[in-house]
Amino acid sequence: MSDTENKAVPPQPSQADEALGAEAAPEADDSSRRLAELEARHAEVSDAYLRAKAEAENTRRRADEEVAKARKFAVEGFAESLLPVKDSLEAAIAIPDARPEQVLEGVHATLRQLAAALERNRVVEISPAAGAKFDPHQHQAISVVPAAAQEPNTVVAVLQKGYLIADRVLRPALVTVSASA
Repeated sequence: MSDTENKAVPPQPSQADEALGAEAAPEADDSSRRLAELEARHAEVSDAYLRAKAEAENTRRRADEEVAKARKFAVEGFAESLLPVKDSLEAAIAIPDARPEQVLEGVHATLRQLAAALERNRVVEISPAAGAKFDPHQHQAISVVPAAAQEPNTVVAVLQKGYLIADRVLRPALVTVSASA
């Protein structure tokens, strides 16, 4: 045997193999291009997601800070409206030899200041008139008395005024109520 006969001859590609190879190359290029497009799109979407997440977190943090500030300074306006009342009381104490009439006049003026301050801050009195229907949402019955002259379950007397703040009961009015017959 000669050397040329011992050497293996690589198989020659057939026409079918050449046709497959020719089609596989463009498909590989198309797949690589598609993969690159998808990776670029993925990076873009990931970046947009991270930015949106950061923006949402910043918005939440700012809202939390604003709520904390609102809670911290919620009474600021109320306190400002009460300062003149305090000033009036201190001025009354500063006059040691005031006549009772002067003191009473000052107390009435101070009470008007306090009422105005409460009204500016939407604190409203609950003081039902005698004969008004008992409202368990705004009144607290302290006692029940027989009252032949009044309808049952109506207010006979107010023992202590109640207060609303922005239509919410701050303190119910303490009342005596007529008994049902």
